Amino acid sequence: MPCLAFYTFGILREPSGHPQTQGFIVRAPGVDASAQGTEGFVSRVQERPAGLGPRFYHPDEHAGAPQTLSVWTDLESVYAFSYHGQHGDALRLRKEWFLKPEWPTYVAWWVDDAHVPTWQEALERLECLYDRGPTPFAFNFKTPYGADGQPIQLDQQRADRKGQTVQ
Repeated sequence: MPCLAFYTFGILREPSGHPQTQGFIVRAPGVDASAQGTEGFVSRVQERPAGLGPRFYHPDEHAGAPQTLSVWTDLESVYAFSYHGQHGDALRLRKEWFLKPEWPTYVAWWVDDAHVPTWQEALERLECLYDRGPTPFAFNFKTPYGADGQPIQLDQQRADRKGQTVQ
């Protein structure tokens, strides 16, 4: 059964330890832990190579670039996690911590349940979303695709029901 790979990316306004980003740094472990307890969460891909990021990130110029790569059972589960609970609370404060993006801040794509997405794959998908817009190869919540490559609608009611259980 296919699973949904989900990659997030942002560029911090200031380096870790700076008062402006401290709220993000303090919340990050709790937000990460809450994902693991969310319905539909499958796994998080660890071991990101240092300095890795999409072409929008320049390590010599930017303070830092938090990134996540996770796998979910369905679109509504990752949507519920993103916009509810601890992550939703933190997301509402993102303008304090992150540069205003001129690129997509996340991308989703379907993978076989035995496939572990790679960081390089995630970067390629995000850049493809930026270059070509949503396609079955790389999409977002606004224009999602099913595992069969056909356009779908996010089931907002199902996502909201799932969101009520997110910590």
